[in-house]
Amino acid sequence: MSKRNDNTRHRRGSAQPTLAQVAELAGVSSITASRALNDPERVNAATRQRILDAMERIGYVPNLVAGSLASARSRFIAVVVPSLANAVFIEVIQGLQSTFEAAGYQILLGNTDYDIEREHQLIRTFLGWSCSALVTAGLRHTPACRELLAGCDRPVMEVMELGEAIDLNVGLDHEEAGSCMARHLLRRGYRDIVYVGARMEEDYRAAMRYAGHRAALESAGLAPHLLELDRLGSLEAGAEGLDRVRQQFPRARAIHFANDDLATGALLHALRLGLQVPEEIAIAGFNGLPLGQHVTPRLTTIQSSRHTMGRLAAEQVLLCLAGEKFEARRQDVGFTLLEGEST
Repeated sequence: MSKRNDNTRHRRGSAQPTLAQVAELAGVSSITASRALNDPERVNAATRQRILDAMERIGYVPNLVAGSLASARSRFIAVVVPSLANAVFIEVIQGLQSTFEAAGYQILLGNTDYDIEREHQLIRTFLGWSCSALVTAGLRHTPACRELLAGCDRPVMEVMELGEAIDLNVGLDHEEAGSCMARHLLRRGYRDIVYVGARMEEDYRAAMRYAGHRAALESAGLAPHLLELDRLGSLEAGAEGLDRVRQQFPRARAIHFANDDLATGALLHALRLGLQVPEEIAIAGFNGLPLGQHVTPRLTTIQSSRHTMGRLAAEQVLLCLAGEKFEARRQDVGFTLLEGEST
């Protein structure tokens, strides 16, 4: 077995679905299947839909690289993230980009806006452009997208969290991070603690941190309190979170926010209201963003190594592309508790 095959996933080995297989499943000729993709006006709508359904069923991805390049793998690596407005993902992208570019690769960047159906469509498109590898932010995908990635014959890297990965995985343990902050608040003597997240069905890593937070409080014999906002993290949402905690949980003396944007917004709002932090209300976050470290009082938070995560993920992908052997297909970058004056 070659080095390249040694370093691929164990279930690889079956060939990628072909257009001929699509045609057979749809009950049409290969010429008609090809025409449905390249000249759809010449194929009636019902036949074209049957061909598209067959493509979806067997996971066929049309190769969009034209002419003589069609049989070659490109020097592009696709990177799919939930947001380009969030500094967390920007730092991961920077770590990926600088490492890939140093090796002669460019990135194709896709933004899902936290929509996993959109992620599926982006990945199909990038595979069609014969990208050399794929990097996705997270382990959660639609079943169809996961099947597509599982059958992919190139490296697939999932970053941001740890778990049962399709291929390669670099991230951190979000449940442990949530538990770590909760334990810190307990050590500081707080007992009435509220966790504040935002749209955690979409931002599911925040829900993972809440699971760790909840477990730590329950182990201490305390009831966990949760407040979920209906808009993603921002300074304005953090201010709203503080107001709602004070209304719904008047005995609360500490708030564990799902991220630093929310926490910093709450901290600034507390100062406007004349609340003493942490004497009247303690505030903690997650991510270790620079903004939270340049306010007074300095924010207590969990710092994740985002640029390092991107760099390590890119290095593993490059090893795969070079056919090099390595042992660890999952890498934990860890995190650091930054104890500021806000708790």
